[in-house]
Amino acid sequence: MKNKSTKIQVIIPLLTVFSDAVSIFCAFLSAYWLRFFFRPFTNIFPVTKGIPEITGYIEFSLIVIPIWIIIFQSRKMYRLKRSVFVMDELFVIIKCISIGVLIAMGLVFILKGDFPYSRLVFSLVWLLSIVFVTAGRYFMLKIEKNLYNKNKGVSNVAILGTNQMADKIYENFSSHKFTGYNVIGYFSIDENITGSMNGKNHLGNYELIPGLISKLNIEKIFISIPSANHDTLYNLFKICEGKNIEFMYAPDFIDMMTSRLRIEEVDGIPFMKLKSMPMNVWNRFTKRVFDIVVSSLALIFLFPVMLIIGILVKVTSKGPLFYNQERVGLDGQKFIMLKFRSMKIDAEKRGPQMTTRDDDRYTSIGRTLRKYSLDELPQFYNVLIGNMSIVGPRPEREFFINTMKHSIQKYLERHRVKGGMTGWAQVSGLRGTDSSMQTRIDYDIYYIENWSIAFDIKIIFKTIKEVLFSKEAF
Repeated sequence: MKNKSTKIQVIIPLLTVFSDAVSIFCAFLSAYWLRFFFRPFTNIFPVTKGIPEITGYIEFSLIVIPIWIIIFQSRKMYRLKRSVFVMDELFVIIKCISIGVLIAMGLVFILKGDFPYSRLVFSLVWLLSIVFVTAGRYFMLKIEKNLYNKNKGVSNVAILGTNQMADKIYENFSSHKFTGYNVIGYFSIDENITGSMNGKNHLGNYELIPGLISKLNIEKIFISIPSANHDTLYNLFKICEGKNIEFMYAPDFIDMMTSRLRIEEVDGIPFMKLKSMPMNVWNRFTKRVFDIVVSSLALIFLFPVMLIIGILVKVTSKGPLFYNQERVGLDGQKFIMLKFRSMKIDAEKRGPQMTTRDDDRYTSIGRTLRKYSLDELPQFYNVLIGNMSIVGPRPEREFFINTMKHSIQKYLERHRVKGGMTGWAQVSGLRGTDSSMQTRIDYDIYYIENWSIAFDIKIIFKTIKEVLFSKEAF
């Protein structure tokens, strides 16, 4: 196993370097062709100073490629198991290529001589490099995940902990072979095993770890224990001194909260900021503009789809086209959220109920609408008028809020931002009655505390993937 893993650790990064080099080279060639020979483009930007020899750009690209590879390496872009979703890397790729283009343009002034480099070519190189490098890395990730799915190059790992997070790690890595991990079992702090870890391969007390590292060829241990158990962690590090093993800690919610602590000095006095506004004025403005643009485009381009859905809803069941439901959003303000009706008109005759996987209240077309989230499309209108955002915690009804706000920690924190059509919890597989509400709230709060436009775009792409390919939706 270790020899195969080592080979993969060498081959995949080398192939990725080759892919990036080819992508950059092709970007230079394509940019040159577009600028000087692609007629629609040359009609807009006429060539007035003649067409330079392509050899000048080829030679320059060969100088630039090693520099860009070094920039990628400085951002750790050639490690294994970089990501299980290519969009996680897109924003890093854009940053690296932008830096690379600036350096390349600086080199032009040093190496230019009499060769007429075109600034428009470099603009095209920037855009095409992003497209080609991203596409190349997408295929490399597919190759890497395909190898892992065939059990080639996977790393033996174990888990330390018996809580809900430990169980999730065990289940995810056992069923998702494409992550590159082979879970051989778990260790516990003591011998009392309860809850969901029952039935899984128990390797014993954590004090047995040093002796089993070599015997079981364990390369990594995922730790999921309460942050208060610092004595256990200290003892673990002590008994594993000199052992070639990697520890990775999955923080609980308290750890995530403390990781956001900031020190701010006011008039010479240091203050520890325990809680801050999730977005400043500029960030709120940026997010609102983003929401308006995306929702407007969505309503325009998805109108034919929404029209067809509307007809199907009316034809297949009695009742109104839309289901207008009161939800609670930013600062606890109530608003009417729109949905295509996917359930029978008497679905809640016994009062508000959470949707379940085997729910019998769906209309004939309703389950399909729900599975692919097509019933949510009218909410683009909610986003456009400002009741909701494209991305944010899912807004809930007041009945369920009053039920859960006392039993779920930090539940009301999700009202610090607008509710969203999709959210970090949803794209992380936490939806419906099958997932822990506390874990979903923890994910929502993580999103609030770590918001950025890049984070929103990442969630949108993950949402599209979930809608099209997830089998868990209901």
